[in-house]
Amino acid sequence: MSNVEARSSAFDESTKADAFRGSRKGKKTVHWAPLNIGLERRLQTFVVLCHTLTIAIFLTCFFFTCALPLSWPLLLPYLVYISLFSNAATSGSLSGRSSFLRSLRVWSLYASYFPARLHRSENLIPTRKYIFGYHPHGIISHGAFAAFATEALGFSRLFPGITNTLLTLDSNFRIPFYREYALAMGLASVSRESCENILTKGGADGEGMGRAITIVIGGARESLDALPSSLRLVLKRRKGFIKLAIRTGADLVPVLAFGENDLYEQVRSDRHPLIHKLQMLIKHTMGFTIPLFHARGVFNYDVGLMPYRRSLNIVVGRPIPVMQERDRGKIDDNYISSLHDQYVSELKRLWEQWKDVYGKDRNSELEIVA
Repeated sequence: MSNVEARSSAFDESTKADAFRGSRKGKKTVHWAPLNIGLERRLQTFVVLCHTLTIAIFLTCFFFTCALPLSWPLLLPYLVYISLFSNAATSGSLSGRSSFLRSLRVWSLYASYFPARLHRSENLIPTRKYIFGYHPHGIISHGAFAAFATEALGFSRLFPGITNTLLTLDSNFRIPFYREYALAMGLASVSRESCENILTKGGADGEGMGRAITIVIGGARESLDALPSSLRLVLKRRKGFIKLAIRTGADLVPVLAFGENDLYEQVRSDRHPLIHKLQMLIKHTMGFTIPLFHARGVFNYDVGLMPYRRSLNIVVGRPIPVMQERDRGKIDDNYISSLHDQYVSELKRLWEQWKDVYGKDRNSELEIVA
């Protein structure tokens, strides 16, 4: 993949991670950030902090609005609408998407915090549709947001003619005020209805041509395996996205994010089995899980929920052509398995080719589990 291109020229190549990353062992002293940090880095930290707290910020605004009786005549119909009638997150129309918001300068600050960079293996033609599979999930999927929900890393320049939509939990679009922000950033629900609508409606031909969706395949389960210097992917039995690709005729594009798992530390499941069992119980009953994680703070390098300043390199692999079959009953299981095998092979190829470039500090190899 000698022709891989990095399009993140706005970022300073000399930007480095914090001198103290919180990865030191056996030291209990909290290392405070110096006072003479430049304005650019302070702005980067502020933007990342706001992104990390986005839902909390919008919920605070919502509850503040609830405390104002004058807002109730507008607030009540709004809540009824988003709870019962709105289908903006699943319709596939992308009507709330704002190119202006996605291209704001603040997202370049966000991406340069790590810094994050987007690389491609080859061009994608705009006369096809695509399903990008993002790996790994990490704790918060910062790389997926930077690469596919904003223009900070130059997605439209690298893949002209492709409209990519990052998918998230449907429940996020029931959060007042936050849903409007998510829709404006071009996010959509990860439900089957939403995926099929995006890939079969709209686009250049009215049937999804030139559209793409990005799915974080490993989901909540994989976040529990997000440990620094390792890459453990929950993928062996994940074949729903393969079936979706066949039904919609979308080509499969593996994406491997080197550094996503390095942004946070978390409680290890092998050392705390009871905590892991509780996390899995929450996952099975509520559909999401709660990793017990930490990284750095705003003013220190050891304690807090801010991600570490560690490089993110998101490599987009080669597309895997898919033959369309709209009838679910006619989809051949052998064809599903064949596409899955090709997908895994491309992921492994990306890992082998770039692990010594972007994964120098790894302490294990790529592992694919159920």
